[in-house]
Amino acid sequence: MGMGSDAAAVLFPFSTTTTTTSPRLCGTAVSSHRRIFSDVAEDVTVSVDGQSFLLHKFPLVSRCGRVRKMVVDSKDPDLLKLELVNVPGGAFAFELAAKFCYGSNFEITTGNVAHLRCVAEYLEMTEDYQEENLIFRTETYLNEIVLKNLDKSLEVLCKCDGLDPVVEEVGLVDRCVDAIAVNASKEQLVSGLAHLECDVGSAKLRMHCQDWWVEDLSALRIDHYRRVIAAMRRNGVRPESIGTSITHYAQTSLKGVERRHVWDSGPFVGDSQRMIVETLIDLLATENITTVTLSFLFGMLRMAIEVDASLDCRIEVEKRIGLQLEMASLDDLLIPSTQTSDSMFDVDTVHRILVNFLQRIDEDSSGELSPCGYDSDGLKSPSHSSVLKVGRLMDGYLAEVAPDPYLKLQKFMALIELLPDYARIVDDGLYRAIDIYLKAHPSLTESECKKLCKLIDCQKLSQDASSHAAQNDRLPIQMVVRVLYFEQLRLKSSFSGGGSGCVSGLGLGADGSLSQRFVCSSSGVPSSCVSPQRDNYASLRRENRELKLEISRMRVRLTELEREQGLMKQQGRMRGGDGGGRHGGEQGRAFLASLSRGFGRITMFGVGGGPAAADRRRKKSGGRSSQCSDGKARRRHKASFAYD
Repeated sequence: MGMGSDAAAVLFPFSTTTTTTSPRLCGTAVSSHRRIFSDVAEDVTVSVDGQSFLLHKFPLVSRCGRVRKMVVDSKDPDLLKLELVNVPGGAFAFELAAKFCYGSNFEITTGNVAHLRCVAEYLEMTEDYQEENLIFRTETYLNEIVLKNLDKSLEVLCKCDGLDPVVEEVGLVDRCVDAIAVNASKEQLVSGLAHLECDVGSAKLRMHCQDWWVEDLSALRIDHYRRVIAAMRRNGVRPESIGTSITHYAQTSLKGVERRHVWDSGPFVGDSQRMIVETLIDLLATENITTVTLSFLFGMLRMAIEVDASLDCRIEVEKRIGLQLEMASLDDLLIPSTQTSDSMFDVDTVHRILVNFLQRIDEDSSGELSPCGYDSDGLKSPSHSSVLKVGRLMDGYLAEVAPDPYLKLQKFMALIELLPDYARIVDDGLYRAIDIYLKAHPSLTESECKKLCKLIDCQKLSQDASSHAAQNDRLPIQMVVRVLYFEQLRLKSSFSGGGSGCVSGLGLGADGSLSQRFVCSSSGVPSSCVSPQRDNYASLRRENRELKLEISRMRVRLTELEREQGLMKQQGRMRGGDGGGRHGGEQGRAFLASLSRGFGRITMFGVGGGPAAADRRRKKSGGRSSQCSDGKARRRHKASFAYD
């Protein structure tokens, strides 16, 4: 046995007096026949996959057990034709085997060894018929050259396509898979030790490992690839390398899948691509690969939706995304819907991902967060920080999907209700999303609007959001009243603080907040320096009582207006007109305007101490407070456009 020009090739010299030539056609009349030798009359025709070979019985019978049995079983000494069916490798492999029977010189390479091994098994070319038969020669080549080299094992495994089931029976696939895994593990270890460098400046170790086989594995069939990955995990190949390989395989094999639009229908991908997606996702689960990136998981989820993968595969990816949802971006969540009658975005998938995230939080934060979520330890925990990030992310997502006219109210509300109260420190983002939804869905009934707006916690709205909500015509009247009421409570609490046995003076600090100006003595009696201001506090208390009475009267009047508006609507429906409804709506808006002016007085009262006190301060400060009021008015006017 000698080596040819190719290091992976083996020459087979055989002593023969016959001149060997390349197979050639035997005339135009018999163009489907192939002749191995042209100077000796053939005595049998072998048909393989529609091609006929003109051969001699003796070379075939001397090395091929199957051909010998066929000749014996025919009981015809003048047998002229043999037909071989399901030959692994087809006519190409049989032609090489026939050359071997005739003693012709040819090379065994990584490109043909799989075919030769399978056709030798099919033809039963064992040592029982001749020493160093084709099975022996191919096995020697596999053991000494192929299985000791990762690159050659990969090439042979790629050539096993189309050789089933014989290639499995001879165990060639299993041996190549194990060889790839073992050699990859060895190369990784050797490469890591060889390239382990020490950075003296930073005293850090750096590992430079180039896993060249990551790209080469992408040429494998998906079932072979799965077996290779499983074998690598058993042999200790790094999970990072396996994760990189899975990512590269997906990018290579699925790059031809085009995105389907919501108006498209019918099949658009084959079963092979669906099988690839399902196999890769199953690999992540069974082999416990956690090193893939979040963007890759979202890509696989989108691809699973595109190819209509099984529900189990989609749920598996959704669970993995839920484990690290706080690191997702808004673009990741904007998954287009493939259903023609549904909304533009796949809201159901995002809902399931959010459920998985909250389940993970419940498991991680057992004992850290109280049921309401405001435990002191829970506020400082990583779990609470993740919930806050997801809360901001979901507010942005709600605002993006809210303009969709096909998004149902139930799905929109389900996403809002899913997050706990402590997921939002302020409800400005939620208010913005709900306002966009109300604007995009003008056909909502009054009861639906009330139900949706109840999800907003008015106490968590900022001053700008409250100012916008107080003037928002899309909100129900009850919502506006709640906003104004809590704004009044906030202002009241900002200037009604004081210590026991003393009266605290209030003033506007440099940062715009209320602060104490006067100091109480240890006995609880104000010092002499603050006694000239007692009349101011008396007037403040009187105005506070008057405003409370005014608010009570406004509430009674609001109840009467609602009752009158209901009666007008009922009468309008009976008359077939809508004049009463418009009249009631105008009365309601006029009342809200007066109510807003009343709360405006509260704002002036909380900051400046009422009209009387304002006049006195204006005389002392030369109109400084009027400039401050003008500045606040401008800021309120600017804030009113922040949510439009």
